[in-house]
Amino acid sequence: MDLNADLGEGFGRWELGDDEALLDVVTSANVACGFHAGDAATMRRICELAARQGVAVGAQVGYRDLAGFGRRFIDYELDQLRDEIIYQVGALQALAAAEGARVRYLKPHGALYHATAHIDAIVEAAQATGLPVLCAPGSPLATAAGDAVVPVYAEGFADRAYRADATLLPRSKPGAVITDQEEVVARALLMAVDQRVIALDGTVLPHAVDSICLHGDTPGAVALARAVREALQYADVPLRPFLS
Repeated sequence: MDLNADLGEGFGRWELGDDEALLDVVTSANVACGFHAGDAATMRRICELAARQGVAVGAQVGYRDLAGFGRRFIDYELDQLRDEIIYQVGALQALAAAEGARVRYLKPHGALYHATAHIDAIVEAAQATGLPVLCAPGSPLATAAGDAVVPVYAEGFADRAYRADATLLPRSKPGAVITDQEEVVARALLMAVDQRVIALDGTVLPHAVDSICLHGDTPGAVALARAVREALQYADVPLRPFLS
């Protein structure tokens, strides 16, 4: 099983999360590409650390929305959004190459992750850059990418609550972000071992995933990530990047 985290989400003198500590735990790093968070120096630093640790690098692309951290829907023309996604990937590819690393996949961030109106832009950007997409299993994005013969890898969220339709409970709702360590660990184990997830109403859903995401901005993120990794290792679940 792969463990991924959203990293490099600082900007200038502002820092979010402990990137170095998380890179000791995860096997894939979703690097913010400068539009919703991140900057050139941060992107290069994360790529350097990831290359040193043997962590796979992915481009986490988002809306041009630093103030809203990419968690607000923005109306775009398809061509403009496609090109802005390609632009973000290209920036990370150049900085990764400077550190002997390679960008291996594309993952939408925040509102873009859930925006069905902009799926075509994401898929076209993936085709243009030759990158597979990391997204929710069975999602409209996964279906559209598969139809376009873009490789798709599925991820689950150990620190986010699910609804009975297998979509994430919006962050605006109480209980959307899970911070209890025992619960996060139990959810990660259920995904990794049984390929299932339990929704907020108790519904047990099939949830076949290649990677488990732990958000770097969740309170106690490093402790949660370490606990998940230790539990998976204790359960004899091999940990490695889903793309190497």
